[in-house]
Amino acid sequence: MSWLITGGAGYIGAHVVRAMLAAGERVAVLDDLSTGVAERLPAGVPLVRGSVADGAVAERALREHGVTGVVHLAAQKRVPESVARPTLYYRENVGGLATLLDAMVAAGVRRLVFSSSAAVYGSPDVPLVTEETPCRPINPYGETKLAGEWLVRAVGRAHGVRSVCLRYFNVAGAASPELADRGAANVIPLFFERIEAGLPPVIFGDDYPTPDGTCVRDYIHVADLADAHLAAARELARADAGAPAGDLTVNVGTGVGVSVRELAAAVGAATGWSSPPVVEGRRPGDPARVVASAALAAERLGFTARRGLGEMVSSAWEGWLLRSADPAAG
Repeated sequence: MSWLITGGAGYIGAHVVRAMLAAGERVAVLDDLSTGVAERLPAGVPLVRGSVADGAVAERALREHGVTGVVHLAAQKRVPESVARPTLYYRENVGGLATLLDAMVAAGVRRLVFSSSAAVYGSPDVPLVTEETPCRPINPYGETKLAGEWLVRAVGRAHGVRSVCLRYFNVAGAASPELADRGAANVIPLFFERIEAGLPPVIFGDDYPTPDGTCVRDYIHVADLADAHLAAARELARADAGAPAGDLTVNVGTGVGVSVRELAAAVGAATGWSSPPVVEGRRPGDPARVVASAALAAERLGFTARRGLGEMVSSAWEGWLLRSADPAAG
């Protein structure tokens, strides 16, 4: 099989590219490089520079590279920005997906791994979030991911596109320093940013109904997440061989909750920072606990995360140091 990976030059996408290549899959990448970095791609991987919102470019990429399946990662993904610019997020995340699906149908491509998010659940009040937990997104980003799942299923019914939707929890770490996340929108790089400036990490709220009063989240290493995409691609191949067909939606997490205070301690251990974090007031909309049930991914995809929190934080720190030493790296 041959896979087109949209957003394949991004943080997650570059890891997916490498995981699939290592497993013997043929890949090409479609990326507009608005946030992606071409140097993340291994030599020999075809790169089509363009947007999924350009149907002609997408269809040409599918046909020219003999694509038989798509891993769709390209999307806008900053929650605060989605609140400020909802039309951008609906246009890019839902409209772009619709254009890509039209191109797939036109090119006869009937397999899709779709990058969704735990943001579809909103603020669930449950110990473990299963795929049956009601979806009640609380921001436009989560809404667009849920609408994307609906659209993927509708096109599947209409045109026979088999799909696996992966609901990511909190992604961290790097397989190698040059592949690390270059942004500073998530909690671990935000901690690094403070430490690099000689300031203590900030914890928003320590009065939640959790063991240490801080929010609890499920963190998954990006290399494990890449392996989950490979497992999803293999599931679609099994469906072609007679196994139950697509329309599968699974959580991708570890099933282990980590509090923000525990995360700050892990960051301190990796960086050598010893001063305690400072606590500020809660941020609006932060749920107390969001932890995945990972059972369905193990059952249906044969996937279980293998890497722990220490490896996530230390590898992320190595990437941060590389970026600080050479802003063009990563």
